[in-house]
Amino acid sequence: MAADENVSKRKRALKTLAKTAGVLATAAFATAGLPPAAIAAKKVKEVVEVVETVDNTNKILAAGAGVVAAGAAAMKLASGGGGMAQNFLEAEPYWDQSTVPVNVYKNKAPFTGKVVSTKRIVGPKATGETCHIVIDHKGDFPYWEGQSWGVIPPGTREKDGKPHAVRLYSIASSRYGDDMTGNTGSLCVRRATYWCPELKADDPAKKGICSNFLCDTNPGDEVVMTGPAGKVMLMPEEDPSTNYIMVATGTGIAPFRGFVRRLFFEDTPAANAYKGQAWLFLGVANSDALLY
Repeated sequence: MAADENVSKRKRALKTLAKTAGVLATAAFATAGLPPAAIAAKKVKEVVEVVETVDNTNKILAAGAGVVAAGAAAMKLASGGGGMAQNFLEAEPYWDQSTVPVNVYKNKAPFTGKVVSTKRIVGPKATGETCHIVIDHKGDFPYWEGQSWGVIPPGTREKDGKPHAVRLYSIASSRYGDDMTGNTGSLCVRRATYWCPELKADDPAKKGICSNFLCDTNPGDEVVMTGPAGKVMLMPEEDPSTNYIMVATGTGIAPFRGFVRRLFFEDTPAANAYKGQAWLFLGVANSDALLY
């Protein structure tokens, strides 16, 4: 009885996955002006039918991965991935890390970017607020997937009047940015607050200076930045069969979003060569807190 119940749960879970991927693929095909959404719907139906005839977990997982891959391919076409190849920010060869930019901009000579958009990306029942912030750097602040940007919040420290220290945030987009122009980069930021049990409310004196600044930004606002920082999290792209296992909680997904976009959503040499498998595990408090 328990075994039958587990199989039923797996089927229901995959059906939900299939419906989600079907919606994404349907929207993508429609946006790209490709023939009709029925193509995606048909593929989803086929996958669900296959799953209903098997009781092997590996087959179910493989079928689910196929649905997600189909959705990713459709979104790639919708975002322009089916047009001109994206290769103008690649090293030669593309996996050579000898030219990775590091600490091009420092505290004493930072870069000033401008906010393109700030969007809340969690639901009303999420434990806290997380925002996706797109920043325009006009192509003057190149970075690679897995690196971080430093942000210097405006104002001075109350205790000594000195400028605020740099806060590092993992970049949540590929080097081409969400718009694929190479002129923007994105951050995934959770607003840091402190709940005071005595006040029974958030204590504004103890809120995160930089995270609140970023989550409150509007289009056109300036952001003072340093970096890009770090080479530890760069993708090992020399072997295109490399498998990736990515584990994150909350905003820790930021660098992995850049990885996934580079591997599956873009028309880059890296994406075209990649033959491995990538697994992403994300932990959040509830479904409203799921990111992206």
